[in-house]
Amino acid sequence: METIENQELIDYNRIERAIHFIEENFQNQPSLKEVADHVALSEFHFNRLFSKWAGTSPQRFMRFLTKEFAKEKLAQSDNLLAATFESGLSSTSRLHDLFVNYEAMTPAEFKSKGEGLTIYYGIHETPFGECLIAVTGRGITDLRFLENENKEGVIQELKEDFFNAEIIFDNAFTRPFIDQIFYATESTDSPVTLLLRGTNFQIKVWEALLKIPFGQMVSYETIAQTIGQPTAQRAVGTAIGSNRLGYIIPCHRVLQKVGGIGGYRWGTTRKKAILGWEMARA
Repeated sequence: METIENQELIDYNRIERAIHFIEENFQNQPSLKEVADHVALSEFHFNRLFSKWAGTSPQRFMRFLTKEFAKEKLAQSDNLLAATFESGLSSTSRLHDLFVNYEAMTPAEFKSKGEGLTIYYGIHETPFGECLIAVTGRGITDLRFLENENKEGVIQELKEDFFNAEIIFDNAFTRPFIDQIFYATESTDSPVTLLLRGTNFQIKVWEALLKIPFGQMVSYETIAQTIGQPTAQRAVGTAIGSNRLGYIIPCHRVLQKVGGIGGYRWGTTRKKAILGWEMARA
């Protein structure tokens, strides 16, 4: 398993470097060979690697990341999501082929820093790089990508957030959650359950994000309107940036109204990688 996981990380790092190279040289429209050379692969092997990872060709994938494509998707999503959001925000949402349930910690629980909780955490490879996942008996509290963050720093932050909890490193315990979220190798009949910690405003924003269907994009403005605070776009952006549950709460699906990629806690290149990967499967 370790060999497969290490190869997966190597493959994703090459994909990310390729996307970053294309971003940096967008005006020159680099050829497939130039991109392949940049990641030290032959054109044939790069095309095969990329197509296997993304589910589509590099050329089609990059089209998904253009402003023009994003604008089209944002326009479609506004109409599509109106009915979804108007139906109300329930505690169950869809993530690709998964159900997502969630509950929020009370302010008192949040202040207690995990008193009475046992938290298991693990570090795993995913299609989008290495991540830390933390799980309690009540649900997943964290899923954070690690490449652009200090690994030990993230672990320390988890321990500080839950200073009074019992925290145990156990990759075997957390592996099935990763398999269910990213690989659908576990039963999708069982919901993924989240335990959220945040302000009422943050949780309202995260609830709205959970309503964005797989393969869709919305603007920060749409999220602000959805939660009934159309002038709070900046605060919405801050709440999205505070999300500790990467990919599961799909903050990567929120873009600037003009089609710009916007920010992402774990790097805009990773955000583009996730978006393109989803669009290829939508």
